[in-house]
Amino acid sequence: MTRINDIPPAWDERTQLTTFLDYARDTARAKCEGVSAENARKALLPGSPLMTMSGLINHLRWVEYYWFQVVFLGEEDQGPWTDEDPDREMRVAVDFPLTQLLDEYAEQSARYRELVAANSLDEQARRTRREGRVDLRWILLHLTEETARHNGHLDILREMLDGTTGD
Repeated sequence: MTRINDIPPAWDERTQLTTFLDYARDTARAKCEGVSAENARKALLPGSPLMTMSGLINHLRWVEYYWFQVVFLGEEDQGPWTDEDPDREMRVAVDFPLTQLLDEYAEQSARYRELVAANSLDEQARRTRREGRVDLRWILLHLTEETARHNGHLDILREMLDGTTGD
């Protein structure tokens, strides 16, 4: 797998936060290197039919969309989920090639890097959640945690698929 650097080029708070989120994003993409379209759609964990590599990448993409566009910017939620199917982004992933999902995730990550660079870490989200109002700093920390957690799932799936293990 691709070696990814998690050492920030500068030690200010913004650079550290964005470097760790990029590290987690890059790790998710690296875990998918060389996975066939068929294997990317396989659900291997008993009781977890949505837990596929494609489903996890699509989930990560849509989680970032939700936190940056819906919560932070206050845009209308256009995500694939519904009240009847709250995990739909993981289910519909099987309809798209993993390479497409990875490309869309990378393109979106680049746009969000620009969004983060253009806003203060103290900037409050426009939308309030039941937990209260969060700032951009909290969103970056949350997305790093979410992505890192799912990287563990990607690790397990990849090892079960073809024995590949990562760092």
